Amino acid sequence: MDNLKHMQSALALAKKGCGFVNPNPMVGAVIVKDGRVIGQGWHEYFGGPHAERNALRNCTDSPEGATLYVTLEPCCHYGKTPPCTEAIIRSGIAKVVIGTLDPNPVMAGKSVEILQNHQIQVEVGVLEEDCKRLIKVFSKFITSKIPFVLMKYAMTMDGKIATYTNHSKWITGEEARQRVQQTRHEFSAIMVGVNTIIYDNPLLTCRLENGRNPARIICDTHLRTPLDANVVQTAGSDTTFLATCSKDEEKRKQYLKKNCVLLDVGEKDGHIDLTDLMADLGNRNIDSVLLEGGSTLNWSALDQKIVDEAEIYIAPKLFGGTASTPVGGKGVAFPKEAFQLKASSVSQIGEAFLIESEVIYPCLQES
Repeated sequence: MDNLKHMQSALALAKKGCGFVNPNPMVGAVIVKDGRVIGQGWHEYFGGPHAERNALRNCTDSPEGATLYVTLEPCCHYGKTPPCTEAIIRSGIAKVVIGTLDPNPVMAGKSVEILQNHQIQVEVGVLEEDCKRLIKVFSKFITSKIPFVLMKYAMTMDGKIATYTNHSKWITGEEARQRVQQTRHEFSAIMVGVNTIIYDNPLLTCRLENGRNPARIICDTHLRTPLDANVVQTAGSDTTFLATCSKDEEKRKQYLKKNCVLLDVGEKDGHIDLTDLMADLGNRNIDSVLLEGGSTLNWSALDQKIVDEAEIYIAPKLFGGTASTPVGGKGVAFPKEAFQLKASSVSQIGEAFLIESEVIYPCLQES
């Protein structure tokens, strides 16, 4: 029971680093001696000390003989900081309880072996599923160098994302919109299609106090983004990528003068090759993308299998008519070809319902 209690505390600490540690994982640590918590810490920001070192630094008593609870296997290699295993061994800690092993191929359980070789007891797997969910973005990125993609949209109960006059503000209430701002803070980048910029002219920033603005990615095959759009006008202060297939040098120069970054990607079915784009973003150390696209971009993202999870807000409203649905495009030909939503959770945010699901692709099902 104590193991669960202390690991739950470590998980709560880890979440304090949300949005600040990318592309590193969120990690929390608690040090317990004689039944008392004597030290706590979390990974606070990218490049800063890891959770274990912060917990050791914050100790109110000698950690010799104590137990360290940590959500993720301590590092054993030199990166931006020295190995945490060295600090643990020097501290005299007697036991380390680990939530989950590090998916980084450089690690692969090596820290467990190092600690055991120094006569430190190690227990692995306490609240393991919770600890794995905490690092789902990191797990994908560290093993594939491809960003984790969350597709988010809000719709009415009759499946509309706008009225027939193309108005969409606001489908959900203030509580749901505040939750979306939190998600923007958590992700490294936010991605939309050029039509969203043309019709809505959003800033695509995080409006939370002390929130972090994600990098902005506009999928703009032919460079149609207006030069007076908010995302272009503020490109000097917030990173703005235009993913394009256009080779028009005169157009390109205008965006470059505004401090936009042009990403040259391939074309697929008349649109951006999103697989190509994800590889480029991964090379730029962008570990996660929040997709807030319209129906065309959402279909392309699903069709090209880049979406990992979906976050769907459903408002108790009916628009009717011929308004847009969340996923357009060609669609699937047969029910068996549907994109399946798995491991769904349902919660209520204000008056809206939030469904969170993994996306399972047909070819993966059949295999």
